[in-house]
Amino acid sequence: MGYETILTAEHGDGPLKAGVVTLNRPTQLNALSDTLMNELGDALRRYDADDGIGCVVVTGSQKAFAAGADISEMAEFDYVQAYREDFISRNWEIVTTVRKPVIAAVAGFALGGGCELAMMCDLVVAAETAKFGQPEIRLGVIPGAGGTQRLPRAVGKAKAMDMVLTARLIDAAEAERIGLVSRVVPAERLMDEALAVADQICRLSLPSIMLAKECVERAYETPLAEGIRFERRIFHSLFGTGDQREGMAAFLEKRAPVFRHE
Repeated sequence: MGYETILTAEHGDGPLKAGVVTLNRPTQLNALSDTLMNELGDALRRYDADDGIGCVVVTGSQKAFAAGADISEMAEFDYVQAYREDFISRNWEIVTTVRKPVIAAVAGFALGGGCELAMMCDLVVAAETAKFGQPEIRLGVIPGAGGTQRLPRAVGKAKAMDMVLTARLIDAAEAERIGLVSRVVPAERLMDEALAVADQICRLSLPSIMLAKECVERAYETPLAEGIRFERRIFHSLFGTGDQREGMAAFLEKRAPVFRHE
């Protein structure tokens, strides 16, 4: 596809490959414009529907994953315009509807909408250079793409209040310590690590991976007893798949499984 603000590629040598989406507005530090979010959503939907793709990596540049939403586009909004255009909800939330795993590979700034975009992903691999923050309060607004909701779920109320109310930035080490990111690596190894994670996922059973993601997401939406019930039914259902039979047979036969994703 001839995108204007993102680059796409595929990585891997197995039956399933990883889709790679690179945010590509370098002079704007990958500010998340309406066009960029439309294109990101389109790429993610295409990869989600592609039977040859097992997961997706979203990344930016060494200087910035994304420095936030594009302020120049929304500075003149009024309430009615923002509401009628369904600003943010219309295209940003597409990220959360992707059924395959989405990995954020973050270097440099992930601020405001950039931090919120990373939190919409399933895993966050951060370079040691990464900086995370929700500085919207300095603009006279609040985080509007999930920052006041996903951040407390990731790091707890105290840290979320600190970041949202003071606009304090945190580095990658603190982000890992408080649970905002999955792992931290040297900047020069960021994409190698993210793609290694993607390759590992792509070698596993895709139905199991997708259902495992759905179960973990359910933990944030339901009481514990209901979440356990949901997990148990999904666990039972996987005994109807060929990949379960292959996986357990391979374990007993002391060999590597060959999953057929069925």
